[in-house]
Amino acid sequence: MRNKPTKLLELSTLKSSETTSPQSSDRGEVDRDLELLARWMDSVFEIPGLRLRFGLDSLLGLLPGAGDFASSLASIYILSSAQRYGVPRVTLTRMTLNILIDLFFGAIPLVGDAFDLYWKSNQRNVELLRRHVAASPAVERKLQIADRLFVGALIGLILLLTIGSIVLGYFVLVWLSSLLRRAVE
Repeated sequence: MRNKPTKLLELSTLKSSETTSPQSSDRGEVDRDLELLARWMDSVFEIPGLRLRFGLDSLLGLLPGAGDFASSLASIYILSSAQRYGVPRVTLTRMTLNILIDLFFGAIPLVGDAFDLYWKSNQRNVELLRRHVAASPAVERKLQIADRLFVGALIGLILLLTIGSIVLGYFVLVWLSSLLRRAVE
């Protein structure tokens, strides 16, 4: 007796006529498989009563190191698809930053698992891809400006955190050296 196919199997057995590709799609359409992949990775399951959604990314994140690496492969696939769609470099940079944020915080035990419930990098990236594919040239320019501002703000934040870490490190070293001098005297 043959079992009914599951949703996971249906994802891999979609007919090519049911999907679109970057080469054959009309402007404004994103490959359905990318949307399904993002949904499976970020929000396919729901915690009853709490209305919190999570996906395979959260489950894989429970495996230290290897799980975050495995889930980042799906994210990289979405990023490479965006490149094939001709998404501007600044948007690709923003998508990369979404992946890096997910990878960085996801690597922190327990905190990363909670973070994955809220930071849905794959769905964010597919949405960025969708809005750039659907945009007219005038809207595309506005989106590129918004993406540049986002990337610039993140770079600024990283610079501030770096400078703050250096200043904090300096003061900790001064404090430790003063403690050592007192101990020697």
